Parts: sequence; structure tokens; C-alpha cells
Amino acid sequence: MSNESRVTDPEAARLPARGWRQAFPPAQWLRNYQPRWLANDAIAGVTLAAYGIPVSLAYASLAGLPPQYGIYGYLVGGLCYALFGSSRQLAIGPTSAISMLVGVTVATMADGDPARWASIAALTAVLIAVMCLIAWLLRLSSLVNFISETILLGFKAGAALTIAMTQLPKLFGVSGGGESFFERIAVLAGQLSHTNLAVLAFGLVCIALLLLGEQFLPGRPVALAVVAASIVVLSVTPLASFGFRIVGALPQGLPEFHLPGLRLRDVDGVIPLAFACLLLAYVESVSAARALAQQNGYEIDARQELLGLGAANLAAGLFQAYPIAGGLSQSSVNDKAGAKTPLALVVASIAIGLCLMFLTGLLANLPNVVLAAIVLVAVKGLVDLRELRHVWRVSRFEFAISMVALAAVLMLGILNGVIAAVLVSMLLIIRRAAHPHVAILGRIPGTRIFSDIERHAENEAIAHVLAVRVEASLLHFNVEHVRETIWRKIRSATEPVRLVICDLSASPVVDLAGARMLKSLHDALQASGTAMKVVAAHAGVRDMLRAEGLEDRFGHIGRRGSVADLVDEFQTHGRVADDPDATPRAAT
Repeated sequence: MSNESRVTDPEAARLPARGWRQAFPPAQWLRNYQPRWLANDAIAGVTLAAYGIPVSLAYASLAGLPPQYGIYGYLVGGLCYALFGSSRQLAIGPTSAISMLVGVTVATMADGDPARWASIAALTAVLIAVMCLIAWLLRLSSLVNFISETILLGFKAGAALTIAMTQLPKLFGVSGGGESFFERIAVLAGQLSHTNLAVLAFGLVCIALLLLGEQFLPGRPVALAVVAASIVVLSVTPLASFGFRIVGALPQGLPEFHLPGLRLRDVDGVIPLAFACLLLAYVESVSAARALAQQNGYEIDARQELLGLGAANLAAGLFQAYPIAGGLSQSSVNDKAGAKTPLALVVASIAIGLCLMFLTGLLANLPNVVLAAIVLVAVKGLVDLRELRHVWRVSRFEFAISMVALAAVLMLGILNGVIAAVLVSMLLIIRRAAHPHVAILGRIPGTRIFSDIERHAENEAIAHVLAVRVEASLLHFNVEHVRETIWRKIRSATEPVRLVICDLSASPVVDLAGARMLKSLHDALQASGTAMKVVAAHAGVRDMLRAEGLEDRFGHIGRRGSVADLVDEFQTHGRVADDPDATPRAAT
């Protein structure tokens, strides 16, 4: 890693900014800016513009919007993110998943009216900005961590397949059709006999060139070269007469400030759409930003990313674009081209603006099949086969969850697939929290250390003693599971249990319900002639147990005792001290 890619002030990198500087990141990176970085940022900005223009044209078609709307998103989104984002290499613009989500969802809201379609897309972007601001004020950035990577792995694969099915008809030169993934497959299969071989061959050549460019010219604007070459070919050869559909002339000039022509009450379903877009945008942006920050030796502020993403989407909604996010592919292009700071995004926006003012006429003969090829190559990165194979090897359960997310997207659509993925994630969290592992402890031979005997069969079980460790906090929604597990272990013991030891070292929190469960368990065990003790409780847990009066039952609840100490005492004296109701028993 080059030293130039790191911040110049190590102390500044470690110490978080405060006050207005925290909410305005340029105040942090501009003071460390080095003049020699200007050339790097300029080259990266021009390279990003060259990459972003053809990709944004393709993604706008996915969203069902005029091609220039994608370019507008890159233009205004990058500028605003540069002012409020905390990543130095993240590139903001349309992404495939969000474009597809907007396209398939707005289609049911717009009733075929292009103006209404554009207004709904812009309103969605503005609403995302409002949600980002609220999340920033309430410090909700950590909530995204509740969506597991396994869920996202399956969701992205499903989104990639769904997106691919919308582009394959363009590749084969047929009209396509259908609403759902499987319906699109059926319609395409019925139209294959009408394939336009010239369009198909042209598209396959473009795909091959794009793939070769990824392999041998990473970080270079290969897509722009393919776009330029395809325009030239259709302009100087008779291929255009073989049924190629073209983009047509784009409006010349910069986007105009334009408030969405609709209000929230005018569109049913726009709030769930905005939430789903925000979820995808934030997860994708923060994941890409963190990966790039780690490579370049600094840290991002996940909360600040809400402001950056919100500002970018507000600009998109007010300047004739649609929801945007930070994508890993365009950000990698920006990083590999040498970007040192967000100034590269400013340069990219200037370059895109110049193209909109003077070069739009050159795109008139761009074939739609080229845009389809760009999308197909781009979305292949959403299907991470290597990671899927790894998850399969590591955890069949996690793999099944990933496949549930994939199936939800294919059967329910991207919007409902997002919602289903969120619900599955929440259910998994609740299930795991409500059913924590209760380890049965045995002594590691030759030591005074106790660990899970189910994982280590060589551990020594202690006669007439059941030592358990609850590997989670004891809270109202899991205490019944813990109680039932302990009783089940007592009943299944080969010898009568005379002492139950509850190791709370892995339980950082015990609420009132947890304390009362321990109290009732103690009383029930005592009534059956079995003693119970707790050890290794954290400070806050000790306070709760004492406040609930458990010291009257367990004896002194201190911080020094251990499972080994209680076992030694039980084996020596046949009982444990500080249990006022215990009766001496013969040593075992």
C-alpha cells in the first residue's frame, strides 16, 4: 500500500472530529491535503466520469427512466456526497439493484405516465434524504448491522438474476415481457425463435470485450471505449438496418432544479419503496466505504455516511434523477485510478457536466443492446459464488437462509424480497436471542478450568454437580428457555444432582425477569434437596441480584468465586457455604 494513500497526520486519523467538523468532513481532509494529490484526484475524476456515463445510461433504463436521469444522478450526487460523506474513495451514483427496485416498483404506481414515473422516482429520492436525516439525528446507523451478510448474499444473487432477466430480451433482440422472474423466463423462451442474430452477435461481442477489459485493464474506462466503438460501427456501417434499437439524442445541458410534482399522499407505497432503497443504499455504501477505507489506512464514520447519502439523494430528487448510492464497482474504479480525496468526485461531476453541455449528440446512435451488455457484466459481481460455496462448507443453516433470501427476491420481486430479507433477519435475531446456548461445564483434565463438555468430550464431569454457563444475557424473552434447559439436564443426569452451579460470566446483563427466574429455580431446587449457587456475575448483574434479594438465598454474591472453588468445597465438605438452608451431606 502506498504511503500517499494514507492520511498525513496519524494522530488526526485516530482522534475523531468534534463539533461542526464532524458533520462537515471537508474540514478534516482539506487541512491535510497535499498539492501532489491534485493530479491523482483529477485523473481519477475523469476516469470515473468515463466509467460512470455509460453505466448510468444503462442503469437508468433499468429504472424505466430516460437515460440522462442516470447521468444526472452521478453529476449531482457526487458533488453533494463530497461535502458530507466520510469516505475518500466512495463514488456515488445509480446502482443496478436500486435501479431495478425503482423500475419494477414504480411501474405499478405510474400507470404508464412517464411524467408521473419520473416524479415518483424523484419523490423517493427526497424521501430517502429525509429518512437519512432522521436516522442521523436519532443515531440509528448501527441498525443496519441487524441485516446479516448471509441474507444480503442471497438477496444480491436474487437481484442479479432478476436484473439479468430484464436485459436478456434486449440481448436477443426481442420484446420480452412478463412481470415476475419466472414469467419473464417463460415469455423469453417463447420468443427465442424470433431472435435477431445480428443484435445477439453484437451484444455477445460487447460482453466479451467488457469481460476482457475487466480481466486485463482493471480500473480503465473500458465501457466507454465499447460505447464509443459501437456508436462508430452503427454510424458508418449498414448494421443499423438490421433492427438495432438506439438510445437517441439526449437533452443537451445541465439538469434543472425541479421539485417533485407529487406529494406523499398522492402515491401509495412510496414510503416502503424509499425504505427499501435506503436499506440497500446504506448497506451497499457503508460496505464499500469500509472496504476502501481499510485498504487506504483510515476509518469512516458510519453515522456520517447517513448525512452524505442523504445529501446525495436530496440533490438527486431535486435535479431530475432518482435514488442513488455508493457502489463497490464504481468506487473501485475511482480508487484504482488514484483518488486520494473526495475532490475526485468534484472533478468527475465537472467532467460529466461538460459532456452534458457539449457531447450529448454523440450518444444518439448508441445501441440499446450495448447498455444491456454493460448491465449484464456489471450484475455478475452481485453473484458471489466463492462466498456461497464458503457458506455452504461452514454452515448449512446459514446457506439455507441465504437461499431463502434469493428465493424471496425471485418469487416476490425485489421490493418484497427486501422486506422479506429484513423480516427473516429480525426473526433470526429473535430466535437466537430467545434460545441462547446453555453450556454444560466439565473440568479440563489436570486443570481448574471448566469448559463446555459437549464440545470437549475429554472434559471431566463432576459427580452430583451440574455446572452450567448461559452464553447470553438473561432477559425476559429467553429465561423460560434457560430454565427448561437446566431442568432437562438435571432430569437426564445419570446420577442425582445435589449442586447446580450457574456460571454468569457470559451473561453481561440480567433483567428483573432473569433475576426472578434464578430465584424461582433456586427455590424449586431447594425443595427437591438440591443446592444452587451463582458465580462470576458481572458488577451490574450482582447489583440486580442483590436488589432482588437473592443473597438471602444464594449467600454472598461476590466477584472472586469460581466454578472450581465451589466444586472443591462440595467435594471436600459435601455442601457449599453461605447457603442458609442447605443441610450437610456425605462427601461424594
